[in-house]
Amino acid sequence: MRNFERPGRSAAYGTRGMAATSAPLATLAAIDTLRAGGNAADAAVVASAVLCVVEPAMTGVGGDCFALVGTPDGKVSGLNASGRSGLAADSEWLKASGLAEIAIRSIHAITVPGAIDGWAELLRKFGTMDLAEALKPAIRMAEEGVPVTPRVAWDWPEDTPFLEADAGGRVHCLKDGRTPKVGEIMHYPALARSMRLIGKEGRDAFYKGAIAEDIVATVRAKGSLLTMDDFAAHQSTWVKPISTEFMGHEVLEIPPSGQGLTALIAMNIVSQIGLRRHAPDSVERHHIEIEAMKIAWELRNRHIADPDFHEVPVDELLSAKTAQRLAAMIDMNRALDIDTAMRNSDTIYLSVVDEKRLAVSFINSVYDGFGSCVVTPKTGIALQNRGACFVTDPGHPNCIGPRKRPLHTIIPAMVKKDGLVDMSYGVMGGDYQPMGHLTVAVNRYVYGMDPQEAIDWARYFPKAGKVQVESTVPEHVKDGLMAKGHALVAPPWPLGGGQAIAIDRENGVLVGGSDPRKDGFALGY
Repeated sequence: MRNFERPGRSAAYGTRGMAATSAPLATLAAIDTLRAGGNAADAAVVASAVLCVVEPAMTGVGGDCFALVGTPDGKVSGLNASGRSGLAADSEWLKASGLAEIAIRSIHAITVPGAIDGWAELLRKFGTMDLAEALKPAIRMAEEGVPVTPRVAWDWPEDTPFLEADAGGRVHCLKDGRTPKVGEIMHYPALARSMRLIGKEGRDAFYKGAIAEDIVATVRAKGSLLTMDDFAAHQSTWVKPISTEFMGHEVLEIPPSGQGLTALIAMNIVSQIGLRRHAPDSVERHHIEIEAMKIAWELRNRHIADPDFHEVPVDELLSAKTAQRLAAMIDMNRALDIDTAMRNSDTIYLSVVDEKRLAVSFINSVYDGFGSCVVTPKTGIALQNRGACFVTDPGHPNCIGPRKRPLHTIIPAMVKKDGLVDMSYGVMGGDYQPMGHLTVAVNRYVYGMDPQEAIDWARYFPKAGKVQVESTVPEHVKDGLMAKGHALVAPPWPLGGGQAIAIDRENGVLVGGSDPRKDGFALGY
């Protein structure tokens, strides 16, 4: 239990329903949906659409989404609603382009946005609403305006120069041509019109109608390969989750092209070594997690790609034999010399559980801040730059190719116990996400923390040959890690942001947590 004399927040408790998001208005919209008779799938789409308005740098209808949906009987379905590259992105084009990489702001980093089709699929299979109803709160907020909250205002200036350089960005994503300040009201009339059209005509308005025409015309004028046919061909994919056993629980993730496999590999390594003999704030605990994640990262970058083009050896990578071999690489006295290249990204994650215990673990992203910072002039949509996760080595499974999904960083998670959903959770933050999934799982299932405590925990992250440690990591841990050879640096911003809802079946209670690194909260009723 937390010390009530120190700053912090208690976990949220409720019995009938709960939502946890990174923005207050989104959490309230989800709860309003549940209280009005909607279910968790409805509330997740409602909240995601609202987040496109209140956290526009992090997410948008021009991005992708993934979801894990757990039904009351314990069956979990996965949704991969990520977009693909253009059909013309073939080997001949790549060779002729001379590209050494798909740069973060390259026009070729823009892939077909998958979010809208994902929302429609989630509602079709599990919801009770249609898109028109689910988008109403977001449309109203986009028209009437929303205040800029503190974390949103803190993130915005980094992207302002890129928005200033784009005609649509200047009009739709700045206030009088400048970065908005905390508390100022932002309006998004063009986005509201686009959402209203999607509500009226369905997902085809985005992929076959006027919105697709505006997107394609905008990006092709800048050299993109995307066509109307690429948009018309897009569809989401329902997938079977992958999983591993961790501390008597089954942890589930979306399979490749998502990077959830990375978190499961790290959990398997940690399970081989064991943490219970080490205190939660011990040097040993931190060292083991950091080393496990370094190893998992190397395997991620080597193997994860679009399974339609490359068979990822999931079973082999999650086998006990592999876990034993990888765990043996960890020296408790010395840091491994592994330097893994990573990029940053911006994302929202949310979780909703309803009265019937339908649970939705949901994540939506435009990848970098405001995605590509290319914003459609008529429809006001910031387009993602997820294609920057491709590589350009023709021999690599994640090389860009025709209508191919890139390795994807956004990963929802879900945990089962005795065949039923025990927790719906996720930690946003691009490449940090598998580390966040590992740390929260360790906090919850090794050390018995409630969801809020597990999320609040000070964070650490191996990146580019160094270990980023938040300022709240204890000094004795920092000293101990440096003594083992870890080079420590301060992260440029807080590491990730997460939400979690645990289902306490014994007491019939939902227990939620939401990250203090963001503006939102968990709320139950």
